[in-house]
Amino acid sequence: MEQIANANFGLALGAILILLGILSSLLASRFGTPLLLVFLVVGMLAGVDGPGHIDFANYQATYQIGSCALAIILFDGGLRTRLSEVRDALWPSVMLSTVGVAVTSGLVGAFAMLLFHVNWSAGLLLGAIVASTDAAAVFFLLKTGGLQLRPRIGSVLQVESGSNDPVAVFLTIVLTEIAVAHAAPSLHALVVLLRQAFLGATFGAAAGALAVFSLNRLTLPAGLHPLFVIALAIALFGVTSLLDGSGFLAVYIAGLMVGNQTVRAFPSIVNFHDTATWLCQIVMFLMLGLLVTPTTLIHYAPQGLAVAFFLMLVGRPTAVWLCLKPFGFSPPEINFVSWVGLRGAVSIFLAAIPTLARVENAPMFFNIAFFVVLVSLLIQGWTVAPAARWFGMALKRPAPATHRIEIDLPGQKDKELVGYPIRQDSYAALRPTAMPNWLKPVLVVRDGVVKNAAEAGALKLGDYAYFLVSEDKVSRLDRVFAPLRADALIAAKRTFFGEFAVAPDAGLSDVTAFYELEAPLSLAHLTVAEAFHIRHGDKLRAGSRLTLGSFAELVARSVEDGQLTKASLRIDDIVGANMQAKEEPVPNNLLAKLRSVLAGR
Repeated sequence: MEQIANANFGLALGAILILLGILSSLLASRFGTPLLLVFLVVGMLAGVDGPGHIDFANYQATYQIGSCALAIILFDGGLRTRLSEVRDALWPSVMLSTVGVAVTSGLVGAFAMLLFHVNWSAGLLLGAIVASTDAAAVFFLLKTGGLQLRPRIGSVLQVESGSNDPVAVFLTIVLTEIAVAHAAPSLHALVVLLRQAFLGATFGAAAGALAVFSLNRLTLPAGLHPLFVIALAIALFGVTSLLDGSGFLAVYIAGLMVGNQTVRAFPSIVNFHDTATWLCQIVMFLMLGLLVTPTTLIHYAPQGLAVAFFLMLVGRPTAVWLCLKPFGFSPPEINFVSWVGLRGAVSIFLAAIPTLARVENAPMFFNIAFFVVLVSLLIQGWTVAPAARWFGMALKRPAPATHRIEIDLPGQKDKELVGYPIRQDSYAALRPTAMPNWLKPVLVVRDGVVKNAAEAGALKLGDYAYFLVSEDKVSRLDRVFAPLRADALIAAKRTFFGEFAVAPDAGLSDVTAFYELEAPLSLAHLTVAEAFHIRHGDKLRAGSRLTLGSFAELVARSVEDGQLTKASLRIDDIVGANMQAKEEPVPNNLLAKLRSVLAGR
C-alpha cells in the first residue's frame, strides 16, 4: 500500500508542478520573460534547496524522459519546416548546424581546457554539450514581442535549430566514449559517427514515407491521426537507437517528410504537436530544475559565467561568421544570428550523459551547462526582440494576427474547410469586392444561424464565414480577415497591388529593396534576366516565375531565343493590399524612384 501511495503522490506532485508552470507562463507572456526560464525556476523551487525540498537525483529517468521529449520536439521541428520556403537558406543552415557546431565546440573546448585545466577530451566534451541552440525560446520571445523576422533570417534560425541537435548529440556521445576509454580518437569513432548518421537518415526517410502512405491510405477514426504520428515518431527513435543509429536525426528527417507532403488531417496533426511539444518542454525543464542543486551550482558561478560569456561573445559569433559570410550575409544579419543562439534543454540534457557514463568530473559538465543555459536565457532571452529591431531583422510589416479555424474533410487530403470571423477594419470588410475570385464561401454563421453561401449573400460584419481552399493557400488568407492597424488602413483603402513592368536588366536587389522583399540569397547580386536564367536555365518560358518573399513574385512575360525580354513584378492581391502606408504623403521623388527601379533605369 505504501508503494501505491508513493506512486499516487508522485503523479499528483508532477501534475501540480506542470500546472504551476503553465500558470506561470501567463506571467512570462505578459512581461516577456523567457518561458523556459520560468519552468526551470519552478523546478528549482520544488527541489531540495527550495521550499518543496524534493530530493531528485535520478539521471537515468531524466535521460529516458528527456530522450522521448526531445524526439517529439525534433519531429515537430521537421514537421514545421517547409523546404519550399527555406530553400535559399538551406545550405547556410546546414553549415551552421554542422561546421558551426564543430567550430563552437572546438573554441569553447579550448577555452575550457585553459579554464579548468582538463585534458582535450573533457574540454571538447563540454564544448559539444553547450554547442546546440534552442530556437523554441527565440520564436516564443519574438511572438510575445509582436515581431516577425525577415524570411531569410527566420528560415536560417528555424532549420539550424532543428538540425543542430543531432550533430551535438553525435559529438557528445563520441567524446563521452573517448573520455571513458581515456583513448585518442580513432578511425572506429569516425565509423561510428558515419554509421549513426547513415542509419538515422535512412530510417528517418523510410519512416516518413511510411507515415505519409499510412495517413493517406488508412481510414483511421477521427482524432487518431495525431496519435498515430507521434507514436510512430517515438517508435522510430527507439528502433533507430537500438540499431546504433541516430534516433534524433531519424525523427527530424521523418518530420520533414511528413511536413512537406500532402497528408490527411495535417491541421489536427500540427495542432496536436503544439500541445505535445509544450508538454515536453515543460516536463524537461521541470525535471532539470529538480535535478540541479543551487547550493552546489553557486560554486561554479565564476567558471560558469566565464564559459557563458565566452560562448556568447566569442564562440558562437566566430562560428556564425565563418559559416554565413561565404553565403553573402551582411554584418547585421550575421550579428543577429550570433546573438540569438539561445541555449536550452538540450544542453542540460546532454550534460546528463557524462554523469550516466561515470565520466571523471561529471558534476562539472552538468553544473556548467546549467549555468550557461541560465545566463543565456536571462541575458539573450530578454534582448531578442530589441536585437531584432536594432539589427533591422524585424519585419516592418508583419503579418497581422487573426483567428482561424481549420477543419479536416474526411476522405480527401487536398482541401480544407477554414473559418474566419468578418471583423471591422479587416481587408475583407473594407474591400469585399476585391476578394480573390477563387475564394468562395461554403457556409456562413450569421446571428447564430447557419446559412449556405446562396442564402447568406454578401458577407457582413459579425459573420463567421467558412471557405473551401487548397492547403497551400490557407496561410495566405490570414491577411484578408485580420484586423488592420491604423497605419495600415490607408494602404487597404487604395490599390497598392497588381503587376508592374520590370526591365530585364534591372538589378534584382533594387527591386526587392524598394518593397522590402526577400530575394533568393544566391541571386541577389544579379539582374532580373540573369536571375531567371540561373533559376530556370533552358526551361525558361513565358509564365516562368521567381518568388520574392511571401507575397510577391517576378513573372516572365516574354522570352525570345531563350532570353528574357519582358518581365513583371506581381504583388499578391491578398497580401499586397495590407502593406503599411507611410504616415506622410508619398513624395514625388519617391514615385520617381519607383518608376526608375521598375523601368530598370
